[in-house]
Amino acid sequence: MAGGAPAAGGAGNGVRIVVAGDAKTGKSSLIVTAAAENFPTNVPPVLPPTRLPVDLYPERVPVTIIDTSSSPENRDRLVEDLTRADAVVLTYACDRRETLDRLSTHWLPELRRLEVKVPVIVVGCMLDKRGDQQPVSLEQVMSPIMQQFREIETCIECSALNHIQIPEVFYYAQKAVLHPTAPLFDQEQQVLKPRCVRALKRIFILCDHDRDGALSDAELNDFQVKCFNAPLQASEIVGVKRVVQEKLREGVDERGLTLTGFLFLHALFIEKGRLETTWTVLRKFGYNNEIRLCDDQLPPPIKKYPDQSVELTTEAMEFLRKIFFTYDVDCDGALRSHEVEDLFSTAPENPWNEAPYVDAAEKTALGGLSLDGFLSLWALMTLLDPIRSVETLIYIGYGSDPLSAIRVTRRRRLDRKKQQTERTVYQCFVFGPKESGKSALLNAFIGRPFTEEYVPTTGNRYAVNVINQPEGLKKTLVLREIPEEGVKELLSKKDALAACDVAVFVHDSSREPSWEKATEMLVDVASQGEATGYEVPCLIVAAKDDLDPYLTEIQDSTRVSQDMGIEAPIPLSTKLGDFSNIFHRAVRAAEHPHLSIPETSAGKSRKQYHRLLNRSLVFISVGAAVAVVGLGVYRVYSAKRNSSS
Repeated sequence: MAGGAPAAGGAGNGVRIVVAGDAKTGKSSLIVTAAAENFPTNVPPVLPPTRLPVDLYPERVPVTIIDTSSSPENRDRLVEDLTRADAVVLTYACDRRETLDRLSTHWLPELRRLEVKVPVIVVGCMLDKRGDQQPVSLEQVMSPIMQQFREIETCIECSALNHIQIPEVFYYAQKAVLHPTAPLFDQEQQVLKPRCVRALKRIFILCDHDRDGALSDAELNDFQVKCFNAPLQASEIVGVKRVVQEKLREGVDERGLTLTGFLFLHALFIEKGRLETTWTVLRKFGYNNEIRLCDDQLPPPIKKYPDQSVELTTEAMEFLRKIFFTYDVDCDGALRSHEVEDLFSTAPENPWNEAPYVDAAEKTALGGLSLDGFLSLWALMTLLDPIRSVETLIYIGYGSDPLSAIRVTRRRRLDRKKQQTERTVYQCFVFGPKESGKSALLNAFIGRPFTEEYVPTTGNRYAVNVINQPEGLKKTLVLREIPEEGVKELLSKKDALAACDVAVFVHDSSREPSWEKATEMLVDVASQGEATGYEVPCLIVAAKDDLDPYLTEIQDSTRVSQDMGIEAPIPLSTKLGDFSNIFHRAVRAAEHPHLSIPETSAGKSRKQYHRLLNRSLVFISVGAAVAVVGLGVYRVYSAKRNSSS
C-alpha cells in the first residue's frame, strides 16, 4: 500500500492554530516568519489572525494562525481563542529555563482546566540564543513532560532569526489536526487502539469481496485504487506481502494478505510517522477523527411528531435475521457473549454493553441471546436512538440505503381516532411507588428468577421482549420502569406521554399506602393526558397477590377503575409466577388505543360541558335555519302578493 494525497477530513473550513505561551517567548516572530518568510524587525504586541499560503503544505488546507497575549487583562480573549482552537502551539524560550517549566506548571494544566482537548505542539523558540555553550537534548528535556501530558503531539525547536524549522512548526500542527495520532495509536503500549482496529477490520471485510478471509492481489489493487487513486504494480504487491511475511508469518497466506497482515501494515505506517496513509484509508470509507462514520454517511435527523416513533423495516429485520445465524457459529440458536462481541467487532464499540441495553433482554439458560431477544434489543435501540441504530447496522454490514432500514410510524393521536394501530413495537410505562413490584415485573418479563431482595431503581430501566400473537404474529413490548421519584419530573414535560402506548400502575395489594400512591399517579397521568391530548390506555396491577390484601383493597381498587372507566385491577404474583397474562393484556390495550383510557372527574366535567355546548349550538343552528326558511317563505309570499296586485 502506498500513501497518496490525504483527504482533509475533520478540517471543516480549515485549520485554526492558536499560539500561546509566556510573554517574550517568540510567538509573534514565529508567526510572521512563517507567513512572510522574513524575520520581522518590528513586531506588534499581538498580531491579527494570519493566513498561511494555501499551497505551503501538500494538503492545501487553509491554515489560520491566532496570536495571543498572556497579560491578565486579555485573559478572556485568550480563553475564547483556546476553546475555539483545532490545535495549540505552546512556546517557550530556549534560553530561559523558567519559560519551559511554566509549560507543565501553568499552560498545560490550564488547557486541561479549560477542557481544550486538541493536539498540542510544544515549540522552543529562539534556538539561536541558546548557543553551543548550553548543549541539551530535546528528548531528554521533553520526555518527562510528554509522559505527564499525553495531549502533546510533538516537540520541536526553531529559530525565526535563522529560519530554522519554522514551516515545520505549523506543518506538524496542521498534521496533528488532519492526521492525529491519539485516535489511532497507543504510544505507551505501541499498539493500534481498539476503535482503530475495529474500523480497519470493517474496511478489510468490505474489500474482501469473495469473503475468503484474505485480500487477493486483485482485491489489494482495488483497495489501492479506491483509497489512493493509483494502482499497484505487480512487483509492489509482491514487495508489500514480503515486508509483512518477514515480520509476521501469519500476515500472508496462499490466498493473500490476511486481516492480521493488514493491521500490521497500518501499525507499521503509524510507527514510521506515515499517519496520513491510515487516515486516508479511514476517510475514504467515511470515518471522522473520532473513528466513527461521518454524518453524511448516516440518515439526516429524523423529523417526527413527539407521538410518532421509529421502527425497523422488514428489509432491516431480514438482514438482522441473516446476521444472527451467521454469527451463531455453534448453531445452538443463541448468540453467546463472545459471538455478540464478534458481531459488533466492526463497530466502534458494542452498543449493548451499556445502559439501557445491557441486561434489557431475555437470556437463554446458557446466557445467550435468542433470535427474539436479539431482535428485541434492536427494536429497543431503534425506538430510543434510531440514528445510532442505523449507524450500527452499517458497521455490521447493512449495505442498502440507510433510510431503507427505518420507518416513522403513524401518530398515536391518529391511531386513537382510527381505533387501530399499525405499530409493531409498543412502549409501556410502568408506574408505581417504591417496593410495589415494578422491578419484579420487568424481571419476570425477561425471564429472570424472582428474588426477595429489594434493589431500588435509581434511573429509567428498560425490559424488552417479543410477544407472540394469534396467527403467528409477533409484537415487541418495551417496558420502561419509572421510579417513584422520577414521576413528577417526567410529567413536568408537556410531551411526557407522547411516546407511551400503554401505562401500567403497579401497587402492593397488601399495603394501603401503596395503593393510594399508585392511584395518585394514575390520576396525575390521566390529567396530563387530558390536558395535552396524549391520552394513553391504562391498566392497574395489584401485585403481590400471594400476600393478604388490606381490608378494603378489592372494593377500593374496583371503585376507582369503574369511576375512571378502565379495566378492573389485574391481580398477579411474580413470586408464584402468576402473571394473569399481563403482558398480552398490555399489548392488547396498546393495539386498541381508543379503549382503556381513564377519565378524571375534571375530564368528565369538561366533556359534559362540551356536550352541552355542542347541543346548544345545534339548537341555535336549527333555530337559525328555521328563521332563514321562514324568511324565505315570507319573501316568496310577498313577491306573489305584489305581482298579483
